[in-house]
Amino acid sequence: MHADQLKAWRKRERERLVAARAALDHATLERYRHAIDAHLARSFPGLASAKLAFCWPIKGEYDARHLIKTLRERGALTALPVVIAPKQPLVFREWHPGVEMAMGPLDIPYPVNSPEVVPEAVLLPMNGWDAAGYRLGYGGGFFDRTLSNLSTKPAVIGVTYEMAGMDTIHPQSWDIPVDWVVTERGVYRRDQNKLVLLSERQD
Repeated sequence: MHADQLKAWRKRERERLVAARAALDHATLERYRHAIDAHLARSFPGLASAKLAFCWPIKGEYDARHLIKTLRERGALTALPVVIAPKQPLVFREWHPGVEMAMGPLDIPYPVNSPEVVPEAVLLPMNGWDAAGYRLGYGGGFFDRTLSNLSTKPAVIGVTYEMAGMDTIHPQSWDIPVDWVVTERGVYRRDQNKLVLLSERQD
């Protein structure tokens, strides 16, 4: 697939997946959120003492703010990404209720004057995800650029829904896979270039 073809294909897939997610009703989103919260709390206890970056939810993404509140009360230092300029790595700034915020690209709020943070772990939403742990984002390349720029790579936990699973996103040399994927179903770990389901929700 040529570069222009890949870009167009990813755009179509992104639009399809975001539309399907946006069509979910509130009760379904809340059920998924509670399941993902539980998987994260059980499988990643170290998050409660970590420098933890997360993303402000948009368009029906997993809403990490409920879990973030709990983790912050237990000692986590939490941060949000900030776009500095197009095609530049993100920075992360500390976030807690009361921090001054401004509106950024895609109408996503970000901290303005709080201290910069180098995260030890990142909860990263995914529009789509494939069997090798690669993420379909919004097409700006910000997170891949940021992760490749950090001197110490944080643990990257993709948070998403089972319905967003894909066979492949046709990863390119600049695409960086996540270390884990957590959905309402369970926790996947990337092992030898593929995702392996470690734990599954028992209803």
